[in-house]
Amino acid sequence: MRNARLAPVLLSLLVLSPALPAAAQRNHLARTPPMGWNSWNHFAHRVNDRVIREAADAMVASGMRAAGYQYVNIDDTWEGQRDAQGNIQPNAKFPDMKALADYVHSKGLKLGIYSSPGPRTCAGFAGSYQHEQQDANTYAQWGIDYLKYDWCSASRVYRPDQMQEVYRKMALALLATHRPIVYSLCQYGWQKVWTWGASVGGNLWRTTGDINDTWRRMSQIGFNQSDLAPYAGPGHWNDPDMLEVGNGGMTDTEYRTHFSLWAILAAPLIAGNDLAHMTPATLAILTNRDVIAVDQDPLGKQGTRLSQDGTSEVWGKPLKGGAWAVGLFNRGEQPASITVRWPQLQLAGARHVRDLWAHKNLGRVRDQFTATVAPHGVVMIRVSR
Repeated sequence: MRNARLAPVLLSLLVLSPALPAAAQRNHLARTPPMGWNSWNHFAHRVNDRVIREAADAMVASGMRAAGYQYVNIDDTWEGQRDAQGNIQPNAKFPDMKALADYVHSKGLKLGIYSSPGPRTCAGFAGSYQHEQQDANTYAQWGIDYLKYDWCSASRVYRPDQMQEVYRKMALALLATHRPIVYSLCQYGWQKVWTWGASVGGNLWRTTGDINDTWRRMSQIGFNQSDLAPYAGPGHWNDPDMLEVGNGGMTDTEYRTHFSLWAILAAPLIAGNDLAHMTPATLAILTNRDVIAVDQDPLGKQGTRLSQDGTSEVWGKPLKGGAWAVGLFNRGEQPASITVRWPQLQLAGARHVRDLWAHKNLGRVRDQFTATVAPHGVVMIRVSR
């Protein structure tokens, strides 16, 4: 009993110690970018137990699980009140969170949840302020596998210079449960989180404000991530926010661009559409295994912009074994001829090229590759020996 009483004190000392080795704050999860689904983009406050079960069913039936998607993540508005002991309870939309986790696990999938280090979440529900270890323990008891931790009202109770300490506190709380829980920092890129997110235990961290289902916003976010590449790698990823593929605000051409760019960025592939009611085109985008393989490449390198000529951009991502993934992106309003030259990839001579959206091997191509790219479109290739 004496040791049990000392445990919270010891944990608090660890939290406040900047000298704690970074390796001791990591869970060694997410060796490739997490793949899954999140409720917010499509369902927002309408999420409930039934929605989550249907998403899990659809992830299996559609072939998304087979393509690599694992996490079914509940976003904001699940939270109820705390009981007399201070334990967080789900609200009436989620009558039995442990039973829900068991159901998701029975499908060969994992369950994620959402909270805030502040007193309230973005939607005004109970946050984890002053209940960090208690909430982490509850999540572990329920069988949670992923936590999205959203800054929101934390600004009411913490100074900006306390942000690292605050996120480290929950990382250590999750580690203390001894349950593997992927830790997603959601604080919109403030304080240059990419420079410290891994050191406080984050597996991924938002690099930007919220995405929405428009070409303009997706482009504004996705095409401005190149400089952050040095900070991504196995176990710690830059997160330009969730996918909007299939939500209806963009064309299928634009969604292919969205998905291709996120894959080249080694970004988490967290779908945000209604999985139970997908068009064949949406499903084909989300389950393109050639493109997913780029995102999930074990080398763990984030791609960068190699060249730009007006609205035409060439992006490249080095892959394990010396291959490259290349995206020829046309951000303009007219078709464009775009070229990647092998010296841009530190290659020369004839190289094997595969078109990742046509699923077609193009044979050996010498010195460079040129394609006509549709407006707002992409041609994505893999260049190898």
